[in-house]
Amino acid sequence: MSQISEKTGGNGAEELKTRMRTAERIASAVAKSGGRAYYVGGFVRDRIMEKEGMKSGASASPDIDIEVHGIEAARLRGILSDFGEVLTVGESFGIFTLGGSGIDIAMPRTEKAVGRGHRDFETFTDPFIGTEKAASRRDFTVNAIMEDILTGQTVDHFDGAGDIKRRLLRHVNTQSFPEDPLRVLRAAQFAARFGFDVDPKTAALCRTVDISSLPGERVEGELKKALLLGDRPSVFFEFLRKTGHLEPFFDELEATCGVEQDPLFHAEGDVFTHTMMVTDEAAGLRERAVRPYPFMLSAVAHDLGKAVTTVKDSGGRIHSYGHDTAGVALAEKMLRRFTNEKSLIRYVGNMTLLHMMPNHLAMQNSSVKATNRMFDRSCEPSDLILLGLADSYGMEHSHPYIDSETFLRERYRVFLETMAKPYVTGNDLTAAGLVPDGRFGELLDFAHKLRLAGVSKEDALRQTLSYARRPPAEKKKR
Repeated sequence: MSQISEKTGGNGAEELKTRMRTAERIASAVAKSGGRAYYVGGFVRDRIMEKEGMKSGASASPDIDIEVHGIEAARLRGILSDFGEVLTVGESFGIFTLGGSGIDIAMPRTEKAVGRGHRDFETFTDPFIGTEKAASRRDFTVNAIMEDILTGQTVDHFDGAGDIKRRLLRHVNTQSFPEDPLRVLRAAQFAARFGFDVDPKTAALCRTVDISSLPGERVEGELKKALLLGDRPSVFFEFLRKTGHLEPFFDELEATCGVEQDPLFHAEGDVFTHTMMVTDEAAGLRERAVRPYPFMLSAVAHDLGKAVTTVKDSGGRIHSYGHDTAGVALAEKMLRRFTNEKSLIRYVGNMTLLHMMPNHLAMQNSSVKATNRMFDRSCEPSDLILLGLADSYGMEHSHPYIDSETFLRERYRVFLETMAKPYVTGNDLTAAGLVPDGRFGELLDFAHKLRLAGVSKEDALRQTLSYARRPPAEKKKR
């Protein structure tokens, strides 16, 4: 399986050509031994979609999956050893990997569920079961198409190519599909990436599946693809909502369903609807983000706090005071179900806390001091500007917004210039005769506020030293 990076650029075309040439050499060697080698899975699907003029949502790393029929495992391993180091990971499942090639080679196999978990399967390899039985273990028809590597002939037992033209996501096997709970998440992310409808019978099967046993990292894998590769990531969450699967991994998001908003600013509907609109708007901005994946997560999490802070006053107006602060803990709680990456969790919490400030300060034409303070609090100011844009685009309101990005980008430039100038340090304080002690943190914080206000280093040092000499009671009054 290819890894999804935050930035989806790269020289994928050259990598792909190299890997396909290697695949053809392998297929020729297999044919000489009496077997046949096929491209399988997403690689075939994406090639067909591109021929149909559809966006496949493929990642930048063009990994290739091959399935070899008609050759026993020992013989296949011997053939592959002529092309490089054969890694043993997955060999018990009939899967071989050529080290550094980006190519996985599998034998035809069948699987039998022996538990509720994603990995609870007993696998049987059989190089002679035939293409139809081998393809029947696939999740969706669009992923069950095979392509003979040497002849280019496609083998499509379940009309996957037809479903691609119909833009339809349909399961292959009614009995085996529900045995793997990850397939529910895969249905959601494929629908988001491809813009396909999910067949009603497939959606009905998904409703019967218990996904609570899925490891968090597998959930994140599908989530990440939806957020980084889909034009409308909202489809991922909408599908989970309709099939009853926002729980147990996105409980805090589900809690926003039905939470009212002030129609003066949010004519689009409840908090969940607004969040989905913002998430789709963020998808249009993610290529500009410094950190696209956590940026997209921030769009999903930014208004979680409204579920616990929204009230209606005596006049019938709806308020969510403090939802930015309340949302930080809720975002962290949700994220920790599928990731322990501290920097990511910190980023999303920071963006959630500050998400209202960019548009507010722009609308008020706030001072440089105010915007400097905001950018100083932000872990990624440029992305915070983008989140503010997505938030304003993702609502229907009667109050026109100003061109906030022009204002904020100019202020960010001023902030960077301010932070590049000389400033008061601890060494400056000791050089002025102060003894390092527990008060230094307070003094440096005072000097930092002066820095953000645009005060020169010389004046800031003078004011900080004056502040240090004041009696404690007078300092508290400030």
